[in-house]
Amino acid sequence: MNIVTIVGSIRKESYNMKLAKTLQERYKDKLNINIIDIASLPFFNQDEEENPPQIVREFKETIANADGVIIVTPEYNWSVPGILKNALDWTSRVDKVLIGKPVMALGASMGMLGTVRAQMHLREILSSPGIQAKVLPPGGNEVLIGFANQKFDEETNQLAEEGTLNFLDSIIDKFTNFVKEA
Repeated sequence: MNIVTIVGSIRKESYNMKLAKTLQERYKDKLNINIIDIASLPFFNQDEEENPPQIVREFKETIANADGVIIVTPEYNWSVPGILKNALDWTSRVDKVLIGKPVMALGASMGMLGTVRAQMHLREILSSPGIQAKVLPPGGNEVLIGFANQKFDEETNQLAEEGTLNFLDSIIDKFTNFVKEA
């Protein structure tokens, strides 16, 4: 199963990128996870939506060809980072590659609530008319990793807290089934 992962942080020591790499390594026997670079995407410009730069075309093609998408987001000011919103704006125009695509959201932060507000806002964005992604429903499927600075191994840069990993295993199983059913 081919899964594209979009990480909404470009910080060098991002816990969210570490989380994406944990997913890539931990589930490599069941999922082919490709972490997409969004740092190089230009700002969305409606003047270019019909004929976007090559990097945007490649970004959208990668998503279109994936079986599902995982979005890993930090929380900035109770919302998603601008760089993530920019990437999603590109997907919402012309060929609209996220319509009906199975998507899972998760995130990590150093705060107690993980990325709950960002994920709530992300769900709104993903349901907008130009995106209409098929998002893994809430109700026990939210992966909100709080106190991330205490849950990652400094040597391996991988998520290491056993309880969180066990929960993540169950949600990845649900997402895998969700993608198969889509």
